[in-house]
Amino acid sequence: MKIHFIGICGVAMSALAIAFKKEGWRVTGSDAGFFPPISTYLRKNKIDFYPGWHPEKIGRPDLIVVGNVASSTNPEWRYAREQKLNYRSYPEVVKEFIIKKNSIVVAGTFSKSTNAALMSWILKETGFNPSYMFGGVSLNDMPAAEITDSAYSVVEGDEYKTSRWDARAKFIHYSPTYLLLTAAVWDHADIYPTRESYEKAFRDLIELVPRAGIIVANSDEETVRQLLAGKTKKIITFGASPEADYQYKNVKLTKNGTSFEIVDKATNQTISVRAKMLGEYIAKNFTGCFALSRALGIAPTTIVRTIESFRGVKRRLEKRFENGITVYDDISHSPEKSRAVLSSLTKICAGDIYAVYEPNTGNRKPASFSGYDHCFAAADTVIIPKLTKVKIDPNDPAKPVNGAKLAEIIKKTHENVLYIDEDNELVGYLAKNAKENDCIVFLGSHGFRGMIEQLVTFLRQ
Repeated sequence: MKIHFIGICGVAMSALAIAFKKEGWRVTGSDAGFFPPISTYLRKNKIDFYPGWHPEKIGRPDLIVVGNVASSTNPEWRYAREQKLNYRSYPEVVKEFIIKKNSIVVAGTFSKSTNAALMSWILKETGFNPSYMFGGVSLNDMPAAEITDSAYSVVEGDEYKTSRWDARAKFIHYSPTYLLLTAAVWDHADIYPTRESYEKAFRDLIELVPRAGIIVANSDEETVRQLLAGKTKKIITFGASPEADYQYKNVKLTKNGTSFEIVDKATNQTISVRAKMLGEYIAKNFTGCFALSRALGIAPTTIVRTIESFRGVKRRLEKRFENGITVYDDISHSPEKSRAVLSSLTKICAGDIYAVYEPNTGNRKPASFSGYDHCFAAADTVIIPKLTKVKIDPNDPAKPVNGAKLAEIIKKTHENVLYIDEDNELVGYLAKNAKENDCIVFLGSHGFRGMIEQLVTFLRQ
């Protein structure tokens, strides 16, 4: 069997490609460009891929997976339609090959990838042998997707649109038996123009959970509480409040991890956890994973041991350099995510915090601008780089702003905001101004065009 991926260099697409390769499929792929670490993983797994779009190289595969990178004019997707080949979006492929009878879906505005990776790790380590998929690169010895014969599956439930031809959220395809819901704070303004449209996607997801299923929800988040109000389904809550079924408390951060306690309300038992990942939000999200694991019948001591062996996911407050000055890399591409990351850094950074920020497409749109008010309050200096080009819908009147305009918007509620459109100049500024005990954090979904590596090299010298 042969399968071809249009847009194989995406984290989730490459993970699926590798999973199919391990299942014995012949796998090929194409993309606009290839960069480490994804290109490295593809080569390591002996997957044939090429840059650009070349229909003549595709042949007639049994299945073509079309990523969101493929526009309606993409030559390979056009070829697939003209030749009437079997093509699907990757959520449809996940539905067919990964989703199982006991489907665990991890959804929410924040921490989907990390929590899906942790739940996959917990189930792998406790003998469930799940099929799974998450959109990140694990720091444990675990690929980002795997296809097994187990009756259990774990997937990251992304609310972004399924494909060019299907505007529904990806998670609509995943038939959740168990739903772990972290938050529903308006995001992706390019797909959801209003708060109501964003919340409706989550309402639709909640309705998919059967009566015999279980929803594990963050009761600290107001929108989550509103979405679940009046529901007769079984709901298990987690949060900082003593009213939650599983309460986290006594959160302590160091440069090497996060420690906290979980109180099981039903038994009044207190469990201590020492996680290797950084961030106050780690306590909250890992408590949700603990609660879901308990619902699956896993013993508390086993869950804690597995959490403590979990090393995390790349680009989640990932420490890239430490020697007086510390450099972090984080995928936070929205105001709210950046706010949470910066808040955590204030607990472990003794000096100034420099934040280099690049938003995703939706957070460059006017509808998102109010979210920037005071969101960088924890940073001493905010730097907006030249923004990576994104696809623009010609029919959408709400055009995304450029970096200079974004800097002006952030300046309304923050004093020290710079726009530096030359990468070398930006790296030079950080290298010249950062001093002992300062922290530099790169926030954004794009790769910053090698600036992190360039800065680290300079600091080592």
